[in-house]
Amino acid sequence: QVQLVESGGGLVQAGGSLRLSCAVSGSIFSKKDMVWYRQVPAKQRELVAEISSSGSTKYADSVKGRFTISRDNAKSTVYLQMNSLKPEDTAVYYCNAEPALLKVVDGRVYEYWGQGTQVTVSS
Repeated sequence: QVQLVESGGGLVQAGGSLRLSCAVSGSIFSKKDMVWYRQVPAKQRELVAEISSSGSTKYADSVKGRFTISRDNAKSTVYLQMNSLKPEDTAVYYCNAEPALLKVVDGRVYEYWGQGTQVTVSS
């Protein structure tokens, strides 16, 4: 059974740092491109950072130079190191594979998403 568990969020002052983790089970993690997203209420989910199965990375312009995505295939975990945090980084952060992991419920296929982890940056 596919499972994504995000952790590491919290409340931090502007300029501070957090490290998010996302543990993946039930999938062949090492072969997956992995993505961190974030979402605030009433707005669309935003892609923050992506890491390919081979380790190449991409970042949203808003986080370049401040965030670093990495992965540990032995632990089936993807990380997001967030430095120099700003109040506008406040959001719920989610991870997923690209394309998204799927689950089957009552014969129907859905995208699977974890519960996310809340990051709040105070000014």
